[in-house]
Amino acid sequence: MTQIVYGINVVAQLLKGEETIHELLLMKGWKDQQIVRMANQRQIPIRWLTRAQLDAKVKDPHHQGIAARIDAVRTYSIEELLAAVPKDRHGLFAVEVLDELEDPHNLGAILRSCDAVGVDGVIIGKHRSVSLTPTVAKVSTGAIHTVKVSVVTNLAQTLQQLKEQGYWVVGADRENAQDYRTASYDVPLVLVIGSEGFGLRPLVKKQCDYFVSLPMVGKVNSLNASVACAILLYKIYEQRNPL
Repeated sequence: MTQIVYGINVVAQLLKGEETIHELLLMKGWKDQQIVRMANQRQIPIRWLTRAQLDAKVKDPHHQGIAARIDAVRTYSIEELLAAVPKDRHGLFAVEVLDELEDPHNLGAILRSCDAVGVDGVIIGKHRSVSLTPTVAKVSTGAIHTVKVSVVTNLAQTLQQLKEQGYWVVGADRENAQDYRTASYDVPLVLVIGSEGFGLRPLVKKQCDYFVSLPMVGKVNSLNASVACAILLYKIYEQRNPL
C-alpha cells in the first residue's frame, strides 16, 4: 500500500534518507535541479505534471510543486517502542490525546518537536484523533518518518502498560497541577498532551501520576496543543541535558 506525500522539505528529507520512493511527481517548470539529480542518483522515476494534474493527484494546492509516492507510513507496537529505547538513558514518550481534531497541523508540529528533542515515540489513539495524513507529513517536515508512532485502541490501558514497565505518566493539565518548572523529569517518562477543547479524558487522567501546567499571565487562557507540547519537551530536555 502506498501514499502520496508532498512539500519541498518532506520530499527532500526522504531523498536524503533510505525510504523507498516509488515515484517523484514534479510540476512542469520545476527549477530545483538538485532534487532532480538526487532522484536520478537513486534511479527514482520522475513524472512531470501540470499544476492542475498535481493538484488533483495530491488533493491539496499547497504542494509547492513537488510530491512523492511512497510506502504507507509504518506504525509500531508499544513493545517495539519500548525495545528501541537505548539502555543507557531514560525513555521518553509523548501521548497525544487529540480528540476529534480535524486540523492535522497540531500532530505534524508535535512530531517535529519530538524529533528535535529525541523523543522515543509518539502514541496516538486509533479512534477520535487525527491520523498520519499527507498534511501531517508536510507539517512535520519529514519527522513523521523519523519519529516512531504507535496507534493504539485504548490509551488508558496503554498508559497502564507503560507504568508497569517503570514509566511515570505526566499529564499536561490545569487542575491540581504543579508549575512545570518544579517537576522532576529525569525518570522514564510519558508526557500526555490533551486537546485544546477537551483536555484529558477522565480515564486517561486516572493513569497520570501527576500533572503539570504552564503559567498563563495574559488574557488568553490556553495555548495551542503543539506549542504547549514543545515547551514541555524542551524543559524535559533541559533537565536531562544540563549545560
